[in-house]
Amino acid sequence: MANNFYLSLSLTLLFTLTVTVTVTVTVTESSKFMDDVKPSIPLVSFLERLQQTAFDTFNDSKFDPKTYVDLPLKFPLSVTDQAFQNLPKSSTGSVSVHDLKLFIDKYFEGAGDDLVYFHPEDFVPEPEGFLPKVKNREVRAWAVKVHSLWKNLSRKVSSEVKTHPSYHTLLPVPGSVIIPGSRFREVYYWDSYWVIRGLLASKMYKTAKSIVINLISFIDEYGFVLNGARTYYTNRSQPPLLSAMIYEIYSRTGDVELVKRSLPALLKEYEFWNSDIHKVTVSDAQGCTHTLNRYNARWNKPRPESSTMDKASASKFSTVSEKQHFYRQLASAAESGWDFSTRWMRHPPNFTTLSTTSVIPVDLNAFLLGMELNIAFFANVTGDNSTAKHFLQISDVRKEALNSIFWNANKKQWFDCWLSNATSEKVHVWDTLHQNQNVFASNFVPLWMKPFYSDATLVTNVLESLKTSGLLHAAGVATSLTNSGQQWDFPNGWAPLQHMLVEGLVKSGLEEARSLAEEIAIRWITTNYIVYKKTGVMHEKFDVEKCGEFGGGGEYVPQTGFGWSNGVVLAFLEEFGWPEDRNIKC
Repeated sequence: MANNFYLSLSLTLLFTLTVTVTVTVTVTESSKFMDDVKPSIPLVSFLERLQQTAFDTFNDSKFDPKTYVDLPLKFPLSVTDQAFQNLPKSSTGSVSVHDLKLFIDKYFEGAGDDLVYFHPEDFVPEPEGFLPKVKNREVRAWAVKVHSLWKNLSRKVSSEVKTHPSYHTLLPVPGSVIIPGSRFREVYYWDSYWVIRGLLASKMYKTAKSIVINLISFIDEYGFVLNGARTYYTNRSQPPLLSAMIYEIYSRTGDVELVKRSLPALLKEYEFWNSDIHKVTVSDAQGCTHTLNRYNARWNKPRPESSTMDKASASKFSTVSEKQHFYRQLASAAESGWDFSTRWMRHPPNFTTLSTTSVIPVDLNAFLLGMELNIAFFANVTGDNSTAKHFLQISDVRKEALNSIFWNANKKQWFDCWLSNATSEKVHVWDTLHQNQNVFASNFVPLWMKPFYSDATLVTNVLESLKTSGLLHAAGVATSLTNSGQQWDFPNGWAPLQHMLVEGLVKSGLEEARSLAEEIAIRWITTNYIVYKKTGVMHEKFDVEKCGEFGGGGEYVPQTGFGWSNGVVLAFLEEFGWPEDRNIKC
C-alpha cells in the first residue's frame, strides 16, 4: 500500500482506554436505513427455496448451501419453478432424495459450469526473472508449482451468461478472472489484492490488469465493488483495496492509461464508502470532530449463499425486527471479510450477539487512509493537482482520527471501538465509544500504511507490542487470542493478515522490524509447504499453533486452491528468498 507521498506522524497525546464521544448517523434502521435494502431477484428467491428443500431432503452433515444458489438454469425460471412445485411430496411435505436428484439433474447445470477454464496468455511455466532470491532447489520447485496454480484457477465467464443472464446468479465481467478456489467459484474483491501480488511475482501483468478492469466494471454498474461476482452479493462490498491493486500494478508496469481509466471509478467508490450508511461522525474527549467509517451491508434477510444457516441462527430471536437486525449484522460481517469472529460479538463467543455495525474497525479506516493516499498519488500522475491536494488533506485528517480514536498509547496498538447505542425516531445516536481491549491481528494493520510505518519511534513501540501480544506462533500470526470455533479466530492464521503485518514491518526500514517480518514469513512459508506436501493442494487458512496443519472452524469445510494463499507465498519468496542451505521443515 505504498505511495510516494511522505506524511510525518506526530503522536503528541496519550489516550485513555475509554474515549467519551457522541456519534450521530443521519439515517436509522427504522426509516431510510431499511428502505436502502434491495429486494432479492426472483431467481435468487427461487434458489433459496431449492436450497432449503435440499437441506431438508439430503440431511448431509457437509451440506453447502452456496452450491444451490450457484446452479445455472437449463430452462426459463417459470418452467423450472412449475416443475419444482409439481415434485411429488410426502404427507409431511418432504421431497424424496431420488426425486430431488432427478429434478436437479434435469433442470440445472452444475454449480460453476457457467465459468469456463481460460489459459492466461501471459502464463509461462517459469517466467524469466522469477523469484531470483529463491536458491534452494526444493523450495524453488514448489514455488514453480504454486505459480502453475494460476493456470488452474483462471476462468472466463461463459457466453451463456450473456446470452441468458436470467438463468444465472453469476454476473458477467469483461475479462478473465482468477478465482479463490473450491466453493468460491467467482471473482472476489479483497482476495484479488493478494492474488494480484502473486501474479506480479509471476510476471503475469495482463492477468492482474484484467482483474482490476473487472472490478472497475462493478463500480460502473453498481457504484461500488461487490463482495463477489454474484447477484446475491449486490448488497455489500468487501475491504476497499482496489486502489492498492492499481498502485501495485502501476509500480511494476508504469501503466498510466490504467491509472487514468481507474481514477473516476475510485472517486465513485470512495463516495460509496463515505455514504451515510458507512459514515460515523465522532466528537472526541477534546471536542474534536472526526469522520470515520464502519461496515454496514444493505441487507436485512438471510444471506442467500448461507440462507439455511442464517435462519437457524436467527431462530433464537422472537420478533421480525430482531431477526432483521441480526441478518444485517451477519451480512455486514461478511462485508468486513472476517466472517465470522468474536471481534464483532458484544458477548463473545455468543454468535447471536453479532453487532458488526456498532464497531468502528481499525483496519477499514486504515484501508480508507490508503485509498485516500493512492487517489492523491494517481491524481498527481494524471496532472489533476487539485484532486491530489484535496485527498492529501483528507488523508491527513483521517490519520489524526486514527490517532485520536483508535491508538492506545499504553498498549501500543490500535483498537477497534464499540458504539454504545440508543435510538430515536429521527437519528441513530451513540452516547459513548469504548475501545475493544481484545487483541486481534487487525490491531496492527495501520502499520501497513506509510504515515505509520515511516515513523521509526512508532514502529519500535508497535513492534514491542506485537512481540508480546500473544499473536505470534509456530506457524504464523494468529487472527485473535480467542478459540471460539469461528474461522476468523484462534488458532487460525490467514494469508492477508500475515502479509499486511510483514510488509508494514519491512517497509519501516528498521533492522529489528525486518528481522521479525522475515521470521513470520519463514514460518508461514514453511507451514504452507508442509501442508502442500501432505495434501497436494494449497489451503485457504492454516493452524498457526501447529506447523503443517491447515485451519478449520466456521460455517463451511476448509477450502483449497487457493488464491490469496498462493499470492502471499509468492510475494514472501520474492521479498525474502530462500537460501540454498536453509531447510524447510517444521
